Amino acid sequence: MKRLNAASKLQIYRSIIRPIVTYGCETWAMTVTDQNRLLVFGRRVHRKIYGPVQDNDGAWRIKTNEELENLIKKKNIVRFI
Repeated sequence: MKRLNAASKLQIYRSIIRPIVTYGCETWAMTVTDQNRLLVFGRRVHRKIYGPVQDNDGAWRIKTNEELENLIKKKNIVRFI
């Protein structure tokens, strides 16, 4: 997956992965624990898609939750459901 750009990876996520994960969500009794697990899964996938960021001092780090929310424009998997 390293050879695909972020736009292609997002398209794969939106068209294949997200529908598989949310299949049957209309029948779920969504609890806070379920929401948190889905949000963690979504952030993990988006961190893989967007990759790490390099700080001013040259150190690499993962993106924060707020940075990910800004990148996906608050369209997380729980809001999709």
